[in-house]
Amino acid sequence: MKKSFQQKLHNKKDSLPEVKEITCDKLIAQVGPGKMVIPAPLEIDAIMRSVPEGLLITTDDIRRQQNAKYNAVYTCPLCTGIFTRIAACASEEVDKEPHMNPWWRTLKAKGEINEKFPGGVEGQIKKLESEGHKIIKRGKKYFVLDYKSALFKL
Repeated sequence: MKKSFQQKLHNKKDSLPEVKEITCDKLIAQVGPGKMVIPAPLEIDAIMRSVPEGLLITTDDIRRQQNAKYNAVYTCPLCTGIFTRIAACASEEVDKEPHMNPWWRTLKAKGEINEKFPGGVEGQIKKLESEGHKIIKRGKKYFVLDYKSALFKL
C-alpha cells in the first residue's frame, strides 16, 4: 500500500535530521570540510509554514537556515527539494485552514516555480498571482519577477 504524503511527512522511522561530517572528497572540494545536514521533513514543513502572505522563500534559503541551525556547511539539496514537495502535498491532503502550509510561497532556486507542487506550475502561479506576484516565462520555465524583493528573512 502506498503511503500518503501525510504519512511521509510524519514518518518516525527516519532518524532525521541527520548531521554528519562530510567524508566525500568531491563534496569537500566543492563546499569545504565540515558537517552536512540531511533535513527532516517536519522541519522543512515548519519553515514553509512560517512565511507570511506576500513574502517568499527559496529552497536555497531553507538550506542556508539549516546550515546555520546545525553549524553545517552543506544541506542536501535533493532531500530539501523532496521534503518541500512532501510538505506541500501533505498540506493539500488535509486542506484545512489552520493546518494549511502556504507551500506556494516556496520557490526553487532563482525564483523558479516548482512544477512538482500540487496543481503543477499553473497551481502555484495562480496562488502567487493572487498574492500580488508577477510571473514571467524564460524558455520552458516560470519565475517570480523580482522575487528577491519579496524574500522572507528566516
